[in-house]
Amino acid sequence: MNQKTPHVRHVTVDERGDGQRIDNFLLRELKGVPRALVYRLLRKGEVRVNKGRAKAGRKLVAGDVVRIPPVRLPDPASPGNPSRNLIERIEKTIIYEDNLLLILNKDSGLAVHGGSGISFGVIELLRASRPQEKSLELAHRLDRDTSGCLMLAKKRSALRTLQQLQREGRVRKRYLALLAGRWSRDRQQVKAPLKKNTLKSGERVVRVDAAGKDAHTEFRVLKRFSNATLVEAELKTGRTHQIRVHARYLGTPILGDEKYGDEEANRRFRNLGLKRLFLHAASLRFPWPDRDEAYAFEAPLSPELQRLLDKL
Repeated sequence: MNQKTPHVRHVTVDERGDGQRIDNFLLRELKGVPRALVYRLLRKGEVRVNKGRAKAGRKLVAGDVVRIPPVRLPDPASPGNPSRNLIERIEKTIIYEDNLLLILNKDSGLAVHGGSGISFGVIELLRASRPQEKSLELAHRLDRDTSGCLMLAKKRSALRTLQQLQREGRVRKRYLALLAGRWSRDRQQVKAPLKKNTLKSGERVVRVDAAGKDAHTEFRVLKRFSNATLVEAELKTGRTHQIRVHARYLGTPILGDEKYGDEEANRRFRNLGLKRLFLHAASLRFPWPDRDEAYAFEAPLSPELQRLLDKL
């Protein structure tokens, strides 16, 4: 097995990398290198931009010169390409595509990107499926266990537009969630700051914490069952695990949630056929420059989740 001999590279940022974060730029340039290694290189100052140190969040500008240190890349001849079945599976989830955007109804259990023991996520599979799309990037993220609408940009300009719309709160994201317990109220507004924590085991958890970042979720009851409540959750901010933690904060965690949920309730609903997190990104809506109508997308519930609701 012959591996490429590593050497220092100096890469000039072109239009494709203009506005891109340095960490994402490196992940693209160093295909197959673990994310953890990329961040370690940045922390140690081994990556330079215009001869200066760069933090992970730095945004590049066309013309910047990035020094990429020697990194031993995987042997390109070694097994590392996704199977045709995986690629066909991801292609079947696409619900909209044009020359700028790609929207899919992501399956539960599929990560949006590889890493942490996952070889291929959504982005790797789609890049393998369409190698001609050199600028394909995720515009936001969904948890691995959450299904539903996921946005990708096919051009750098489209990615910048989507990121700007999200910063301005102009992307309406609506989720469906089945909660343990029965609500008496029809609506709940949760404004509870969230902070990421890392346990000794290395597991990442999010908690309500006054020292955390502002987080705002609006909940609306769609249907009440004897021991569960179907709600629509609308994100006003986009924090990690936000809906899951806010649902738990209200005392009615999402059913099927192994990290923040109620074990006894999860067990009862597992017997009814719920073997995953009942959280689904149901719809997206956002305006677009020079376009008269807003983009609007809906992703239907999986048959598994619909069957559970029919049983209830």
